[in-house]
Amino acid sequence: MAVVEESEQELKPQKKKPISEDDKRRNKMPPGSLMKALIRPGAGEKTPTDGDQVIYHCTIRTLDGVIVESTRADFGGNGIPKRQVLGKTKIILGLLEGIPTMLKSEVAMFKVKPELHYGEEDCPVSVADGFPKDAELHFEIELIDFSKVKVITDDLGVLKKVEEEGHGWELPREPYEVKAWISGKSGDGKLIFSHTQGEPFLFTFGKSEIPKGLEMGIGTMSRGEKAVIYVIKEYLTQCPLIPSIEGVAEIHFEVELLHFIQVRDVLGDGRLIKRRLRDGRGEFPMDCPLHDSLLRVHYKGMLLNEEKTVFCDTRIDNSGQPLEFRSGEGLVPEGFEMCTRLMLPGEIAMVTCPPDYAYDKFLRPAEVPQGAYVQWEIELLDYEKQKDWTGFNFREIMDDVEKIKGTGNRLFKEGKYELAKAKYEHVLREFNHVNPQDDDEGKEFADTRNLLHLNVAACLLKMGEYRKSIESCNKVLEANPAHAKGLYRRGMAYMAVGNFEEARADFNKMMSVDKSSESSAKAALLKLKKEEQEIHKRARQQFKGLFDKKPGEISEAGDTDLRDEPPGENPDADAPGESPDADDRDALDGDKEHLLEATAPPCSSIWSRLWPSSRKLFTTLGLDRCTIL
Repeated sequence: MAVVEESEQELKPQKKKPISEDDKRRNKMPPGSLMKALIRPGAGEKTPTDGDQVIYHCTIRTLDGVIVESTRADFGGNGIPKRQVLGKTKIILGLLEGIPTMLKSEVAMFKVKPELHYGEEDCPVSVADGFPKDAELHFEIELIDFSKVKVITDDLGVLKKVEEEGHGWELPREPYEVKAWISGKSGDGKLIFSHTQGEPFLFTFGKSEIPKGLEMGIGTMSRGEKAVIYVIKEYLTQCPLIPSIEGVAEIHFEVELLHFIQVRDVLGDGRLIKRRLRDGRGEFPMDCPLHDSLLRVHYKGMLLNEEKTVFCDTRIDNSGQPLEFRSGEGLVPEGFEMCTRLMLPGEIAMVTCPPDYAYDKFLRPAEVPQGAYVQWEIELLDYEKQKDWTGFNFREIMDDVEKIKGTGNRLFKEGKYELAKAKYEHVLREFNHVNPQDDDEGKEFADTRNLLHLNVAACLLKMGEYRKSIESCNKVLEANPAHAKGLYRRGMAYMAVGNFEEARADFNKMMSVDKSSESSAKAALLKLKKEEQEIHKRARQQFKGLFDKKPGEISEAGDTDLRDEPPGENPDADAPGESPDADDRDALDGDKEHLLEATAPPCSSIWSRLWPSSRKLFTTLGLDRCTIL
């Protein structure tokens, strides 16, 4: 069977590689239009191919020996050899065909007819006026070197030739701190500067401390890599490394990337900065702690004052015992956890943290003033990944689920809705690999899954993501359309986005399927009615007088700003007969409580609740009779 399949594959027509523009040009070459004479043999056996950078001197003569043009200083040139990339750079046809026949250090003479140099029809390379384009010419070529290069800019202004491979896959980027040996030579080989002795050159990536083209090239290098980076003048920006670049056409930078320190702008606004002081074990980020890992760290907390006042040191204050905490449970300040999640085992990092990610929302040590920036020197000793359920029986799995859900419930009560949602969603993902063995297990499994979806919906409501909350409720109601709690929570989400008819339908259906929920459903309907009345009232104010003017007159809508005007009543007020914590209890206790507070979550804009019921509203106002011309 395999042989038949292989035969069929062989019979399938192979897709032809599209013909390049250079190949089309080659096909037009008439026989005998290019001839080569060897002047000096080259070395080795390899010749240049497409993708290779070729460096060569070129002297062009007429057939009677008159020099027309040359790169050599002896013949009036600037002494800088040409650098071109085969298959990328626009080259005259004679050299495009001739250079790939040469060996390194070879010198050859090519006799080229006009149609193969600048006399070619639609020649892609321009030439100065007065150049003998229509004459047969001799091109003396010395192939100095050729090698594979990495093209960094599309215009070939920055190229990189790897001399020695580095290690690891992490590359420097803004705002990493980089140490390197760097020297620079002009195109003719003259040394411009050298930082290869004493202390390595240290710079911060992205701070314009080195030329733009050089930084682009170093941004493709790994630790320990050695490379030559070719940069033309358009990418030679002025900087501390090279104060003056006047008269320099291009620079060949020889770089050895010794080391770089990972510096991460965690929030992207320069406030939460993690700076690696000592490398850890493994590869970043594959070996960093995952969500729900148990971390063991030593840390020292300091104020950002001149004295660097230490307010906590686990090696002293905690009897030398490290701090242990599980990620994703909100047990340490948010900035602290975000940065430790980016560390490798054994790594030491210095973290500078703003107050809103440090102790403004967390238990603040007495020595830390309110609103103060802090620094933590953190050492991640090691961590343990959360155990998976491989080998667990159903009861063990459900016991573990209760623990995780309990943590999510605590986070919900603390107002950490994003973290709580992550806990519930983690269990839901793992549930994809759980297979109940009998009806009792199946029912418990389904009930727990429904509860988790509704808890996710509760988190999303609190976070203002009402559409996603509706989607979470739908996952429950698609399987059980009579699920009272699912109807209630979806109704609350519908009310929040202004879909009043859908919300009313859910609350009414909730009463019909579960008599015990009647009081909460009625409270929700009362709240819904007040919300509608309030929105209609504001809409009448907004459109008051809009259609009362005669043709040609300007009518202004009401001055009421619907987005900023406070609602008619406190959106967080409790429904009649309910305790202030009813909503939280529902998300936390799940299968024991049926009811939520009968209030719509605060809405970001009145319009998001107005438009879904706009048809009814415009009918009430009499605006449905208007025609848009």
